[in-house]
Amino acid sequence: MSANAQALRLSTTQPDFEARFAQRLHWSAEQDDAIEQRVKSILADVRTRGDAAVLDCTARFDGLHAASMAALELKQSDFKTAFDSLPPAQQHALQEAAARVRRYHEWQKRQGGETATYRDEDGTLLGQKVTPLDRVGIYVPGGKAAYPSSLIMNAVPAHVAGVGEIIMVVPTPARGSIAAGGSNTPPALDGQAQATIDSVAKGERNPLVLAAAHVAGVTRAFTIGGAQAVAALAYGTATIPKVDKITGPGNAYVASAKKHVFGTVGIDMIAGPSEILVLADGSTPPDWVAMDLFSQAEHDELAQAILLCPDAAYIDAVQAAIDRLLPEMPRADIIAKSLNGRGALIHTRSMEEACALSNRIAPEHLEVSSRDPHRWEPLLRHAGAIFLGAYTSESLGDYCAGPNHVLPTSGTARFSSPLSVYDFQKRSSLIEVSEAGAQKLGRIASVLAHGEGLQAHARAAEMRLKP
Repeated sequence: MSANAQALRLSTTQPDFEARFAQRLHWSAEQDDAIEQRVKSILADVRTRGDAAVLDCTARFDGLHAASMAALELKQSDFKTAFDSLPPAQQHALQEAAARVRRYHEWQKRQGGETATYRDEDGTLLGQKVTPLDRVGIYVPGGKAAYPSSLIMNAVPAHVAGVGEIIMVVPTPARGSIAAGGSNTPPALDGQAQATIDSVAKGERNPLVLAAAHVAGVTRAFTIGGAQAVAALAYGTATIPKVDKITGPGNAYVASAKKHVFGTVGIDMIAGPSEILVLADGSTPPDWVAMDLFSQAEHDELAQAILLCPDAAYIDAVQAAIDRLLPEMPRADIIAKSLNGRGALIHTRSMEEACALSNRIAPEHLEVSSRDPHRWEPLLRHAGAIFLGAYTSESLGDYCAGPNHVLPTSGTARFSSPLSVYDFQKRSSLIEVSEAGAQKLGRIASVLAHGEGLQAHARAAEMRLKP
């Protein structure tokens, strides 16, 4: 039986539009109670028993039976050997993608990620000291496919920021397990890398991922995954060093574990299913838009793909393209379930109304597929990444455009930002008060401190005042 995809058809003129629109957007971030309890058990076990617990979990969940953690640690020579073994086209693609991502993040760092100071009129020095994190953990999904793009997007900005050590964890399960796949995983590779994708299912170390580690500057790497990998990075074991922050996507167990260790370490975000929203004026070939909707729907049955357009005939053409192109897709069943369950083709009164709806959705990926995308871009306030123009497919951002593909989901783009070089730095305030400045600031501080009933604060400031 062939897959059939009929995304929900809506129009903003329908009397029940608001209710149906809200229902389609709804996605619960609540984790299954069984997953929560299992994750808590894994975290506690790793925290107590360290390496021994990691080895047990890796055997149980990933099907990899190792005598010691040394057998699970990858070497720098493995990275280089893997890179050298790749076809020249894959080597070039990795190097070019990493170079573009590095170039963008270096530019980003220059825009404000530097230590800077100034002195005011009384000689007081104020400013910020920007320093990189000492050590970060990068989680790279590896259960169902190879994700070198995820490694590059996490490791390169960390490297640019000046992080001293980048510790990678990547599962290589011998059979299906809880470490495999999951929501919000990065884009799957296509035919050229199918052999390396297939190798993952056999428990082999993936050469494309190891080659990306070579290109991106990973310091150490371990073939472990799931909640146990997050726990090992957060708490540290005899073998795996404790990190300051954990970034990278994973399945429900990984997301739950990251939530539980937050506070012990920093995390990037708790990500939900992948999303794409296409704002179209009807000028882009319908096949292109259909395939762009597929590009996120193929991730996961819970992924969301939405089209907003004021041209009803064009929406019909996109649906026809979906019907025609879907049978050609290797992941047709997943795409169909995604579009049937969470997709929508929405007819709007105008492009202005489409922009307003987009802001309410605050999508992870937002394509402005129109003749004049810069006309609409100023109206768009909330999105993880905005792709301007018909030639800017979301997939280019996933792999090699430059900006990071780790983006906020589930409406969190209203208050969150893409992963960036800033996520791997922190700022310390610099304050050097001059003698003259202490006379002015001390009196202000004294008044406020007494008002709060904190006399020692007041006295500390008053002691520096001249009689």
